Amino acid sequence: MSSKETASSTMAEKDVEHPVDIPVAVTAKVEETYGIKAHWKCLAACTLVSMCPFQYGLDFGLIGGLQAMMGFLKVFGHPAPHVAGGWNISPSRQQLISSLMTLGAFLSSSLAGPTATLLSRRQTIWAASLLCIVSNVIMMATTSIGGLYAGRLLLGLANGFYMAFSQLYIQEVAPARYRGLMISSFQVWTSVGSLIGGVVDNFTEKIDGRDSYLIPLGLIFVFPVVISLGLFAVPESPRWLMMQGHEEQARKSLRWHRPYTDQMVEEEMKDIRLALSAEGETVKGASVWDMFRDPVDRRRTVLAVCGVTVQAASGAMYMIAYGTYFFKMAGIGKPFENHVILASIGVVAILVNSAIVTHFGRRRVFLISGLILCGIAQLLTAVVYTVKPGTKSTGQAIVGLAVIYILGYNGMVATYAWISGGELPSQRLRSYTFGLATASAFFAGWLTTFTAPYFINPESMNWGPKYGYIWTPASWIAALWVYFHLPEVKGRTLEEIDQMFEARLPARKFRKYVCVGRRGDATKSDNGSVNSEKNQGEEVVHAQEVGEAGLQLVA
Repeated sequence: MSSKETASSTMAEKDVEHPVDIPVAVTAKVEETYGIKAHWKCLAACTLVSMCPFQYGLDFGLIGGLQAMMGFLKVFGHPAPHVAGGWNISPSRQQLISSLMTLGAFLSSSLAGPTATLLSRRQTIWAASLLCIVSNVIMMATTSIGGLYAGRLLLGLANGFYMAFSQLYIQEVAPARYRGLMISSFQVWTSVGSLIGGVVDNFTEKIDGRDSYLIPLGLIFVFPVVISLGLFAVPESPRWLMMQGHEEQARKSLRWHRPYTDQMVEEEMKDIRLALSAEGETVKGASVWDMFRDPVDRRRTVLAVCGVTVQAASGAMYMIAYGTYFFKMAGIGKPFENHVILASIGVVAILVNSAIVTHFGRRRVFLISGLILCGIAQLLTAVVYTVKPGTKSTGQAIVGLAVIYILGYNGMVATYAWISGGELPSQRLRSYTFGLATASAFFAGWLTTFTAPYFINPESMNWGPKYGYIWTPASWIAALWVYFHLPEVKGRTLEEIDQMFEARLPARKFRKYVCVGRRGDATKSDNGSVNSEKNQGEEVVHAQEVGEAGLQLVA
């Protein structure tokens, strides 16, 4: 009997396990067979969890406008007859109001690894919701700048947990085919939050007194309640349960998330089990230093951190956090309306991206193109303002270039930076590595929001749009890093990504590499890590070496 006939007869028999050298790509083929409607429960759970960054986007949409509101400035600012509106806020207060939230997010996301050993993905999101509500009560009740600072720091702690653990859940639960779509929906909620914050600011900034900023802050209560209630209907991440050693609970969770037959669920369970076995059993034995001890894990850590952090190199944080203030102090049009326009365009860009991410979604292509476009927009903005500052035509040009910038950032950079950083960590160290990557992104964001007032505030350096001179080279350097170092893992399962890293492939070979299943359990070195040199030939081979039998199985 030929190999093709043998493979066909094996698949025809029920309750027979696949041979151990069948391509892992079978999983991707199964996902194509079961379409988006069949995966509705899993995608609904991911959509609920993807609402977590709404708070993050809402805060940035609100806080930039609050710092330009008369009601807010009369409480936390000072009279300034020489600036537009007659009121201003000192650069130091401006720095702390915006950056303390980012600092809090940095602190909590840095603790994602240790937190994940104590709390599950859902439990951490519930804790973040509670922190979010407490912080908002403080911000709304206080008229003291110290109280506002405390509320901002607590809100940052909540947002850090939201951003890290919602993405961890999506990365671990979403099928490979739809992982990009779900992470892009994560970015949709960030942009929608920013848009809603800008729209509400636009209407309430005309109100006299504290109500002008208290009404926008009241919106922060809504989504933590919605998310917390919805999570009661959603099971825990099966991969997290497996890492904790709860295999039966993991099987029930995976069966809930997948429309597959029991045999197909067992095949995916086997892939997860083998991947964890190769990486050192369970997460309980992991530590912070494991991210750097093994060369493969060290590479994955560096790639994840840099992959997420490239978005900060585009200068987006100062545009998001200070957009309204930036337009107002530069005397460019109607600042609140300009912010709403940019936020609206950002949402449209993300929605268009969501429509194509599943079908195209090449991480490297989008990131490189987006970073180059952002750099060009920043450079032209700075040049135009340098040549003709303060004129109507310059203002119109800067708004137009800001639109181009937002299209590049929201449509290409933001989504794919988070996707890339989230896909690359090893499964055993995912909480630690992605937590570090998220913390690094927040640190870069904090650095930007903390230093930006020195450059754009009229009471300091007063660069205004000339600040773009700094961010143009930063964007282009990030694009070069992506070109030379970031692997392309579109459409790959987490287990396939593990195999390619274990094979120590250079970045340029990831996209066309064909993975096959593991031939038995991985051999581990004395310290529990994978002995890559010994096992790369045993565990990962090209499909061509297996022959046509494996391909017949997915036909």
